[in-house]
Amino acid sequence: MVTKDIVLKALSQIEDPDLHKDIVTLGFIKELVINGGNVSFIMELTIAGCPLKNMFKSEAEKLVSAIDGVEKVHIVMSSRDKKNSNKSDSLANVKNIIAVASAKGGVGKSTVSATLASEFAAKGFKVGLLDTDLFGPSVPTLFNQHDAKIYQRDKMFIPHDFNGIKLMSFGFLMGDSPAIMRGPMVSSYIQQILTSVEWGELDYLFIDMPPGTGDIQLTISQTIKLDGAIIVTTRSSLSLVDVVKGILMFEKVEIPILGVVENMSHFICDNCDKEHHIFGEQRGDLSERFGIETLAHIPIEAGRAVPFDKYSSNKLNSDLVDSIIRQLGILHSNATARPTVELTDSDIIVKWDDGDTKKIPNIKLRDNCKCALCVDEYTGEKVLKTEDIPKDIHGLEVTALGNYAVSIKWSDGHSSSIYPYSSLR
Repeated sequence: MVTKDIVLKALSQIEDPDLHKDIVTLGFIKELVINGGNVSFIMELTIAGCPLKNMFKSEAEKLVSAIDGVEKVHIVMSSRDKKNSNKSDSLANVKNIIAVASAKGGVGKSTVSATLASEFAAKGFKVGLLDTDLFGPSVPTLFNQHDAKIYQRDKMFIPHDFNGIKLMSFGFLMGDSPAIMRGPMVSSYIQQILTSVEWGELDYLFIDMPPGTGDIQLTISQTIKLDGAIIVTTRSSLSLVDVVKGILMFEKVEIPILGVVENMSHFICDNCDKEHHIFGEQRGDLSERFGIETLAHIPIEAGRAVPFDKYSSNKLNSDLVDSIIRQLGILHSNATARPTVELTDSDIIVKWDDGDTKKIPNIKLRDNCKCALCVDEYTGEKVLKTEDIPKDIHGLEVTALGNYAVSIKWSDGHSSSIYPYSSLR
């Protein structure tokens, strides 16, 4: 006889590769009904459009069908409803708001923003793109929409609809005129465009952030609730130094980091088919250094210089979108718990929820800092001298960076140390 316990036991063999728990424990199985040899249930995933959906469904059908007495399996795939926490009427029907940012200019952040908006739209999602750079808006040029007309209705801006993507940019509002403003005026303009655009119903709104960690970035993070941020960088030593600044800024305002996109990673020679790294050979993945998922290594290639009114999808862009959706799914699940970190005069004590505990001497941890002040950005060689570390070194302050790393401020004044939990473990 087929029972619920037997079916759930079979389904518990399926593990979510991102959350590292089985789908029964995660609560994915809903409304399980058994009627003789017919088994039906709802599989509720953490996020709509999860790229693992077909894999989960196929595995579940296979396992349940193999149970003695089961004749037919019916599975309805669904996702958990995400509640919108933004009070602004303009964002009331926007499900996910993601910032695309970099503390460094010139790394291709706007191009990545346009790529994400275009690829999400190509996958059938309702998408918006907001360009918040007052002083150098890029969206009009990227989408070849220099004469886009923006209208108002009931004091709300109507975004420009371009091939199913809703676009809004200061470039549409100001044309070719330079933005000569500062301080409170800048914050006022940002707040207006954040809360006065009639976006309607969107699955994803991408915010193309200007470079830096100043007024505009803080105004955005304090005015609306962001679901996550994507950091764009290159392998240039100047860019990597600023990655840390961007990560720490978003964590201080409690915006989770979804991952890093390494842009202009390399180019492939036409004649030799070899990858050439213009910023030097890679010295390990960025995830090893910061603990954040590296979402994509985007190469320099001619196809990426084409305006987005001629956009066509490719595998790399599709995989990038899938990675972002999976990272959002992890955040929405609340299934991963960060370890606790305790500072003592002699050690750092890290405790995970599975009972694993690591006791690491302060001097050893300080000696293994991988920041730009302790490791040469160009050669990858360690520049921090062990003998220069004070014998009584200890942590003054610890900051948890999402579920991926911890930042420690040391008694010697050093404050840019980031240690991935995976490395500490």
